[in-house]
Amino acid sequence: MREDRIVRLKTVLSRTGLSRSTIYRKIAEGTFPAQLKISANGTGWHESDINRWIADPAGWRPKGEFDEVRWQPR
Repeated sequence: MREDRIVRLKTVLSRTGLSRSTIYRKIAEGTFPAQLKISANGTGWHESDINRWIADPAGWRPKGEFDEVRWQPR
């Protein structure tokens, strides 16, 4: 299995076509993957999260948010 790379902002900007301000606004709205802290002054994104967003920008949600939850009546 291929290891998930960390990509920096410059790569995310070119891959998505979004502006820096739009990316950070969408992160705040919860409609774009949040960045990871990779060093004292650096951040990046898992490449797989960016690929998932590119594949379905309108339907993208953070992993786990809508994972299958079975409701059990009491």
